[in-house]
Amino acid sequence: GGLMRVQVEFSGGLELLMQGRNEAELDLAEGSLVRDLIVHVRDHLIQERPELFSSGDTVRPGILVLINECDWELEGEAKYALQEGDTVTFISTLHGG
Repeated sequence: GGLMRVQVEFSGGLELLMQGRNEAELDLAEGSLVRDLIVHVRDHLIQERPELFSSGDTVRPGILVLINECDWELEGEAKYALQEGDTVTFISTLHGG
Protein backbone atom coordinates (compact mmCIF):
# COMPACT_ATOMS: atom_id res chain seq x y z
CA GLY A 1 0.00 0.00 0.00
CA GLY A 2 0.96 3.60 -0.46
CA LEU A 3 0.71 6.65 1.71
CA MET A 4 -2.18 8.97 2.32
CA ARG A 5 -2.07 12.51 3.63
CA VAL A 6 -4.11 13.44 6.67
CA GLN A 7 -4.43 16.85 8.32
CA VAL A 8 -4.34 17.06 12.10
CA GLU A 9 -5.32 20.08 14.20
CA PHE A 10 -4.86 20.79 17.89
CA SER A 11 -6.62 23.24 20.16
CA GLY A 12 -7.70 23.84 23.73
CA GLY A 13 -4.10 23.90 24.95
CA LEU A 14 -2.80 20.80 23.17
CA GLU A 15 -0.83 23.02 20.83
CA LEU A 16 1.36 23.88 23.82
CA LEU A 17 2.60 20.27 23.81
CA MET A 18 3.67 20.78 20.20
CA GLN A 19 5.72 23.94 20.72
CA GLY A 20 2.77 26.08 19.71
CA ARG A 21 1.97 24.34 16.41
CA ASN A 22 -1.74 23.92 16.01
CA GLU A 23 -1.78 21.85 12.85
CA ALA A 24 0.28 19.40 10.87
CA GLU A 25 0.06 17.28 7.76
CA LEU A 26 0.98 13.63 8.14
CA ASP A 27 1.69 10.94 5.61
CA LEU A 28 0.37 7.66 6.98
CA ALA A 29 0.16 4.21 5.48
CA GLU A 30 -3.08 3.57 3.61
CA GLY A 31 -5.54 1.80 5.86
CA SER A 32 -4.26 3.43 9.05
CA LEU A 33 -6.76 3.76 11.86
CA VAL A 34 -7.24 6.77 14.11
CA ARG A 35 -5.39 4.89 16.84
CA ASP A 36 -2.35 4.62 14.55
CA LEU A 37 -2.56 8.38 14.06
CA ILE A 38 -2.72 8.94 17.84
CA VAL A 39 0.40 6.83 18.38
CA HIS A 40 2.18 8.63 15.53
CA VAL A 41 1.32 12.04 16.93
CA ARG A 42 2.50 11.04 20.39
CA ASP A 43 5.75 9.57 19.12
CA HIS A 44 6.66 12.17 16.50
CA LEU A 45 4.89 15.46 17.16
CA ILE A 46 4.36 15.87 20.90
CA GLN A 47 7.45 17.49 22.33
CA GLU A 48 6.67 17.33 26.02
CA ARG A 49 4.43 15.49 28.46
CA PRO A 50 2.90 13.03 25.99
CA GLU A 51 0.90 11.55 28.86
CA LEU A 52 -1.28 14.66 28.64
CA PHE A 53 -2.28 13.64 25.13
CA SER A 54 -2.73 9.90 25.11
CA SER A 55 -3.10 6.83 27.22
CA GLY A 56 -2.15 3.62 25.44
CA ASP A 57 -3.42 3.84 21.89
CA THR A 58 -6.27 6.26 22.51
CA VAL A 59 -6.52 9.83 23.74
CA ARG A 60 -6.81 10.45 27.42
CA PRO A 61 -10.18 11.38 28.95
CA GLY A 62 -11.06 15.02 28.42
CA ILE A 63 -9.81 15.23 24.84
CA LEU A 64 -12.45 15.52 22.15
CA VAL A 65 -11.66 14.06 18.76
CA LEU A 66 -13.39 15.26 15.61
CA ILE A 67 -13.09 13.55 12.24
CA ASN A 68 -13.95 15.99 9.46
CA GLU A 69 -15.70 18.08 12.12
CA CYS A 70 -17.90 15.20 13.32
CA ASP A 71 -17.59 13.63 16.76
CA TRP A 72 -15.48 10.50 16.41
CA GLU A 73 -17.97 8.58 18.54
CA LEU A 74 -20.18 8.59 15.43
CA GLU A 75 -17.32 7.20 13.33
CA GLY A 76 -16.19 4.29 15.49
CA GLU A 77 -13.64 6.20 17.59
CA ALA A 78 -10.08 4.86 17.42
CA LYS A 79 -11.13 2.09 15.00
CA TYR A 80 -12.12 4.56 12.28
CA ALA A 81 -10.14 3.89 9.11
CA LEU A 82 -8.64 7.13 7.88
CA GLN A 83 -9.09 8.29 4.30
CA GLU A 84 -6.89 10.50 2.14
CA GLY A 85 -7.66 14.12 2.93
CA ASP A 86 -9.35 13.54 6.29
CA THR A 87 -8.95 16.19 8.97
CA VAL A 88 -8.66 14.96 12.56
CA THR A 89 -9.03 17.60 15.28
CA PHE A 90 -7.95 17.07 18.88
CA ILE A 91 -9.45 19.50 21.42
CA SER A 92 -8.55 19.47 25.08
CA THR A 93 -11.47 20.30 27.33
CA LEU A 94 -9.24 20.29 30.40
CA HIS A 95 -8.01 23.64 31.62
CA GLY A 96 -5.30 24.33 34.13
CA GLY A 97 -3.14 21.54 35.47
